[in-house]
Amino acid sequence: MTRRRPPTRRRPAARRGRVVGQRTRGKQAARIEGIGRLLMVVAGASVTVAAFQWLAVHWWVLVVLTVLAGGAGAAWVHLRGQHAQWARVKEQGLRYQLSQLDALHHREFEYAVRDLMKRDGCHDAVQVGGRGDNGADVKATDPLGRRWVIQCKHRRAGWSGSAIGTPDLHVLNGTGRQLHGGDVIVLVTNGRFSSKCPPYAKSQRLHLVDRHLLGEWAAGSRPLWEILNRLPPPRKPTALS
Repeated sequence: MTRRRPPTRRRPAARRGRVVGQRTRGKQAARIEGIGRLLMVVAGASVTVAAFQWLAVHWWVLVVLTVLAGGAGAAWVHLRGQHAQWARVKEQGLRYQLSQLDALHHREFEYAVRDLMKRDGCHDAVQVGGRGDNGADVKATDPLGRRWVIQCKHRRAGWSGSAIGTPDLHVLNGTGRQLHGGDVIVLVTNGRFSSKCPPYAKSQRLHLVDRHLLGEWAAGSRPLWEILNRLPPPRKPTALS
């Protein structure tokens, strides 16, 4: 007995017509888009050629534009030089009274110490204090090439505040040279040190700047390296010095 094949389903004519129409419209849209891009390229090339032709006739416009650009560049360089000069004048004229330093936040106190080092000629002075600073709040290179590592301890009450003890010096002594590569290791405070600090600092070649020395330094009479004693000899001049 012969089996009859099931009749194949043919796509309705209307559906086939829609598919063909969609493909045709897609091709037409692509052609139109391509023609549009070609026209844009031709128009751009025409404008460029016309601009070159116009400039070839009116060459003096290029001269004027070049002069104007050169003048603007010279003015920018001049203004930048003036700003740098004003910044140097501001640094050189920086002065602090102890009452001003007492009123600062401890982070602002670090920036004040940095600015005082800059004022005295340490152009690379930078504030580095913060979490994980390993005992260093300010780093700088003096004009003689020596690397300074400074820890800052701020006391709101100034001399009446709690004294700085030897534990802070132990931390600074353990990191100032080994980790930070300092030649001059300093602890600066607007307060005071305990009686055990000076002997320990002397034995470890550390330098202490208490309220009295800080007041002299901040007043601008002398740079810090002229106030402190027993400093290491100068290094050879470096790019930072």
